[in-house]
Amino acid sequence: MITYFQAIILGLFQGVTELFPVSSLGHSILISYLFRWQNVLDGSTQKGSSFLLFLVVVHVATALALFIYYRKTWYRIIGAWAKSLSTRSLDNKDAKLGWLLVFATIPAALVGLLFESLLQKQFAKPLSAIIFIFLNGVMLLYGDYYINHKGKNRVYKQHGSREGHISDSLTLKRAAIIGVSQVGALLAGISRSGITMIGGVLSGLKRDEAAEFSFLLATPVILGAGLYKLPDVLSSKSAGMHGPMLVGALCAGIAAYISVKFLDGYFKKSSYRPFGLYCIGLGLIMLPIGFSRGLV
Repeated sequence: MITYFQAIILGLFQGVTELFPVSSLGHSILISYLFRWQNVLDGSTQKGSSFLLFLVVVHVATALALFIYYRKTWYRIIGAWAKSLSTRSLDNKDAKLGWLLVFATIPAALVGLLFESLLQKQFAKPLSAIIFIFLNGVMLLYGDYYINHKGKNRVYKQHGSREGHISDSLTLKRAAIIGVSQVGALLAGISRSGITMIGGVLSGLKRDEAAEFSFLLATPVILGAGLYKLPDVLSSKSAGMHGPMLVGALCAGIAAYISVKFLDGYFKKSSYRPFGLYCIGLGLIMLPIGFSRGLV
């Protein structure tokens, strides 16, 4: 059973680290390990546990915060996408963006459904989280290096406010690259926002375009996972957890809204380097601590 204090801490970290490219699940596991919250660690590998149900709720709160922040964009996308179903036309840029978001959601959704139990048992553990957070840092540094060196003449090298619609830069191929890259985020320690942004810039998007598409993509991905698990959340499995769930969700939603507001401007002019160095440093610090405790 998760306590209110644990719910507050995990909710705040979830809201921040889901959008900052540093891995929310990886941080939840490492925080629980550092504080010796065995009830949380045990629950990370048990299907239907109170911890996993808690994660579902705080993730949904994060997605709702993203929807609220991008609400004007989402209203246009949903309206245009629904209209395109009857007109069978993608002349509208918002309709095109809507279909590209649907397309990019498919790979991670399929892999997550097919290998849910295996991923949960093998990777939601402290040692795996440490290793993958370290690799997440390497990935972010490589993405930054690629932008500044190998991709000097590519369009995403430009900074500042983007002119035109984000769909002007998006193609089916680029959406596919981002969608496939998102599969890596099923591993605890690999950031969903981080790997999709890196996939975006490697495909040719500007840094701010990759960030916006990543944040928009998070909404259907996270909400879809939440709806899939909703019966468990409403069942007797969550008995006694509603209070901590609501507190954690509130903390996650507020933290996520503040985070996306900051990052939406940050990635228009700044790099992934600070986040990459942070993840590498965290991995290097945590690894000896883990082995000193007999980490398995």
